[in-house]
Amino acid sequence: MTTTGSQESKSPSELIDGRIRELGDWRGDMLARLRALIHQADPAVVETWKWRGVPVWEHDGMICTGETYKSVVKLTFAKGAALPDPSALFNSSLEGNTRRAIDFQRGEEINEEAFKALVLAAIALNTSKGRK
Repeated sequence: MTTTGSQESKSPSELIDGRIRELGDWRGDMLARLRALIHQADPAVVETWKWRGVPVWEHDGMICTGETYKSVVKLTFAKGAALPDPSALFNSSLEGNTRRAIDFQRGEEINEEAFKALVLAAIALNTSKGRK
């Protein structure tokens, strides 16, 4: 069986589990922690797997993606520019008109309450009438 075939038979949640395991370092731990916080904020969140290997969390539209790079775990909020960010979590992709991202580095603490509030704000924007 090819890797592609085996991936196609797995659920998005299983693929995300696999990504976390295959990283096997602080990035996997960070991605797992952020994933858990997203689920705490919204137990009804839907996990998807897009663009040949990017974990995505959705609720009535995309909330955010979770990408891993050599030195950061990047969570990009699809409509981040429209979200309130009183704790100034967004620290990447600040120049665009739509998306905003948070780059988490090794050993960085997560402001859990502010992060969950951001997830909830993204969901509220997705579910609001007249906002796409």
